[in-house]
Amino acid sequence: MEKNNKPAIKDHKELEIYKKAFDAAMEIFHLSKKFPVEERYSLTDQIRRSSRSVCANLAEAWRKRRYKAAFIAKLNECEAEAAETQTWLEFAVKCNYMDIEDGRRLYGIYNQVLAGLVSMINNPTPWLMKR
Repeated sequence: MEKNNKPAIKDHKELEIYKKAFDAAMEIFHLSKKFPVEERYSLTDQIRRSSRSVCANLAEAWRKRRYKAAFIAKLNECEAEAAETQTWLEFAVKCNYMDIEDGRRLYGIYNQVLAGLVSMINNPTPWLMKR
Protein backbone atom coordinates (compact mmCIF):
# COMPACT_ATOMS: atom_id res chain seq x y z
CA MET A 1 0.00 0.00 0.00
CA GLU A 2 1.05 3.56 -0.67
CA LYS A 3 0.93 6.35 1.90
CA ASN A 4 -2.59 7.47 0.91
CA ASN A 5 -3.99 3.95 1.52
CA LYS A 6 -4.47 3.34 -2.21
CA PRO A 7 -2.81 0.23 -3.60
CA ALA A 8 0.19 0.90 -5.82
CA ILE A 9 -0.54 0.84 -9.55
CA LYS A 10 1.05 -2.31 -10.91
CA ASP A 11 -0.10 -2.18 -14.53
CA HIS A 12 -0.75 0.54 -17.11
CA LYS A 13 -4.34 -0.68 -17.45
CA GLU A 14 -5.00 0.59 -13.90
CA LEU A 15 -4.19 4.20 -14.88
CA GLU A 16 -7.31 6.36 -15.15
CA ILE A 17 -6.01 8.09 -18.27
CA TYR A 18 -5.40 4.70 -19.91
CA LYS A 19 -8.96 3.62 -19.12
CA LYS A 20 -10.37 6.85 -20.52
CA ALA A 21 -8.23 6.65 -23.66
CA PHE A 22 -9.08 2.98 -24.22
CA ASP A 23 -12.82 3.52 -23.79
CA ALA A 24 -12.71 6.55 -26.10
CA ALA A 25 -10.76 4.59 -28.74
CA MET A 26 -13.35 1.82 -28.61
CA GLU A 27 -16.16 4.34 -28.99
CA ILE A 28 -14.38 5.96 -31.93
CA PHE A 29 -14.03 2.52 -33.51
CA HIS A 30 -17.77 1.88 -33.23
CA LEU A 31 -18.77 5.37 -34.39
CA SER A 32 -16.34 5.26 -37.32
CA LYS A 33 -18.05 2.14 -38.69
CA LYS A 34 -20.69 4.58 -39.96
CA PHE A 35 -18.19 6.76 -41.85
CA PRO A 36 -18.48 6.66 -45.66
CA VAL A 37 -16.63 3.92 -47.50
CA GLU A 38 -14.54 6.49 -49.39
CA GLU A 39 -13.03 7.54 -46.04
CA ARG A 40 -11.88 3.99 -45.20
CA TYR A 41 -8.20 4.62 -45.99
CA SER A 42 -8.22 8.22 -44.88
CA LEU A 43 -10.20 9.60 -41.95
CA THR A 44 -11.50 6.26 -40.68
CA ASP A 45 -8.06 4.66 -40.66
CA GLN A 46 -6.35 7.73 -39.22
CA ILE A 47 -8.74 8.35 -36.32
CA ARG A 48 -8.70 4.68 -35.35
CA ARG A 49 -4.91 4.53 -35.56
CA SER A 50 -4.23 7.68 -33.55
CA SER A 51 -6.79 6.86 -30.84
CA ARG A 52 -5.35 3.37 -30.41
CA SER A 53 -1.82 4.73 -30.47
CA VAL A 54 -2.49 6.78 -27.32
CA CYS A 55 -3.11 3.51 -25.45
CA ALA A 56 -0.26 1.61 -27.09
CA ASN A 57 2.26 4.36 -26.35
CA LEU A 58 1.05 4.65 -22.77
CA ALA A 59 1.62 0.92 -22.34
CA GLU A 60 5.13 1.32 -23.75
CA ALA A 61 5.81 4.33 -21.51
CA TRP A 62 4.76 2.31 -18.47
CA ARG A 63 7.33 -0.36 -19.32
CA LYS A 64 10.06 2.29 -19.77
CA ARG A 65 9.73 3.73 -16.27
CA ARG A 66 13.27 2.62 -15.40
CA TYR A 67 14.58 5.53 -17.45
CA LYS A 68 13.12 8.99 -16.94
CA ALA A 69 14.00 10.28 -20.42
CA ALA A 70 12.55 7.22 -22.19
CA PHE A 71 9.40 7.39 -20.06
CA ILE A 72 8.88 11.09 -20.83
CA ALA A 73 9.61 10.59 -24.54
CA LYS A 74 6.88 7.94 -24.80
CA LEU A 75 4.45 10.11 -22.86
CA ASN A 76 5.18 12.91 -25.34
CA GLU A 77 4.23 10.54 -28.15
CA CYS A 78 0.97 9.78 -26.31
CA GLU A 79 0.31 13.50 -26.03
CA ALA A 80 0.87 14.01 -29.76
CA GLU A 81 -1.41 11.10 -30.68
CA ALA A 82 -4.17 12.39 -28.38
CA ALA A 83 -3.96 15.83 -29.99
CA GLU A 84 -4.03 14.21 -33.44
CA THR A 85 -7.13 12.27 -32.45
CA GLN A 86 -8.80 15.54 -31.45
CA THR A 87 -8.03 16.92 -34.92
CA TRP A 88 -9.59 13.89 -36.61
CA LEU A 89 -12.64 14.26 -34.35
CA GLU A 90 -13.02 17.83 -35.59
CA PHE A 91 -12.88 16.64 -39.20
CA ALA A 92 -15.41 13.89 -38.51
CA VAL A 93 -17.85 16.40 -37.04
CA LYS A 94 -17.29 19.05 -39.75
CA CYS A 95 -17.80 16.43 -42.47
CA ASN A 96 -21.04 15.37 -40.76
CA TYR A 97 -19.78 11.83 -40.18
CA MET A 98 -20.12 12.18 -36.42
CA ASP A 99 -22.80 13.82 -34.31
CA ILE A 100 -21.59 17.09 -32.79
CA GLU A 101 -22.45 15.96 -29.23
CA ASP A 102 -20.42 12.76 -29.64
CA GLY A 103 -17.54 14.77 -31.08
CA ARG A 104 -17.60 17.31 -28.24
CA ARG A 105 -17.81 14.63 -25.57
CA LEU A 106 -14.93 12.62 -27.06
CA TYR A 107 -12.88 15.80 -27.56
CA GLY A 108 -13.44 16.57 -23.87
CA ILE A 109 -12.30 13.09 -22.87
CA TYR A 110 -9.08 13.62 -24.83
CA ASN A 111 -8.64 16.96 -23.03
CA GLN A 112 -8.74 14.99 -19.77
CA VAL A 113 -6.26 12.45 -21.16
CA LEU A 114 -3.97 15.27 -22.29
CA ALA A 115 -4.15 16.91 -18.86
CA GLY A 116 -3.15 13.63 -17.22
CA LEU A 117 -0.30 13.09 -19.65
CA VAL A 118 1.03 16.63 -19.18
CA SER A 119 0.88 16.15 -15.42
CA MET A 120 2.90 12.92 -15.70
CA ILE A 121 5.39 14.56 -18.08
CA ASN A 122 5.86 17.56 -15.78
CA ASN A 123 6.20 15.39 -12.67
CA PRO A 124 7.47 11.94 -13.71
CA THR A 125 9.26 11.03 -10.47
CA PRO A 126 6.30 9.39 -8.67
CA TRP A 127 5.75 7.15 -11.69
CA LEU A 128 9.36 6.03 -12.19
CA MET A 129 10.54 2.63 -10.97
CA LYS A 130 12.63 2.80 -7.84
CA ARG A 131 16.15 1.52 -8.34
